[in-house]
Amino acid sequence: MEFCSYEKKGPVAYITITRPEVMNSLHVYANLELNEVWDDFADDDDLWVAVFTGEGGRAFSAGNDLKFTAEMSRLPASERPRAAWPRSGFGGITSRFDLFKPIVARVNGYALGGGFEMALASDIIVAAEHARFGLTEPKVGLIAGAMGVHRLPRQGPLKAVMGHMLTGRHMTAQRAYELGLVNEVVPAEELDEAVDRWVADIVSCAPLSVRSTKETALRALHMPLPDAAQTISPWEQRRRQSPDAVEGPRAFAEKRDPDWKGTWT
Repeated sequence: MEFCSYEKKGPVAYITITRPEVMNSLHVYANLELNEVWDDFADDDDLWVAVFTGEGGRAFSAGNDLKFTAEMSRLPASERPRAAWPRSGFGGITSRFDLFKPIVARVNGYALGGGFEMALASDIIVAAEHARFGLTEPKVGLIAGAMGVHRLPRQGPLKAVMGHMLTGRHMTAQRAYELGLVNEVVPAEELDEAVDRWVADIVSCAPLSVRSTKETALRALHMPLPDAAQTISPWEQRRRQSPDAVEGPRAFAEKRDPDWKGTWT
């Protein structure tokens, strides 16, 4: 890995953008590398949850590397990078709609533009008190096209988030928490401990139950309730056929911790 690090510790994957010199902003090559990492995370059945963050204490990610983009625009077309951006979206994650393992965003500073969009594509956001969020693209002639213009109005109160999107204004971590966009805000020195608590609670649950919960909730989010009630997701079908569906009630009855396998027949 040149632009990120990828560590596997038991059932937890730790994915870190390693470009602190540019506030963990991403160019095309970093996006492609992250896409490969997320592919591996999705395919590895031994991984149940991912923690996603940026190196250092200044930024989670400042989004698109605009300096790199500007430099490339000055080159003749024949000299520009031929690499294509991944179909999975910014950071390899914002347009990845078939990943139902949970992702915890550890926001350790600025999450702006594409950085905020990557956080919004996560399931849980734990932020340091000094973190700042914003979809700042209109300030540089762009829009938050990596799903930010769609996710933010779905995840927060419309008038409040439109005020931020139309002005490019930042919001504090506390304000993001008040709007329901962030799950927990803690002092920077307590960030890792808070993330670890969320991860521990997730991995204490049956992994197939967690994936079924995420898939069922997201796929049915905009269905009429009667239609949602009749829909059985693929991960729910697997959960029903899994040893864990038997192990959970049995462990409860026997007053012991369950031994989750995360497999299905």
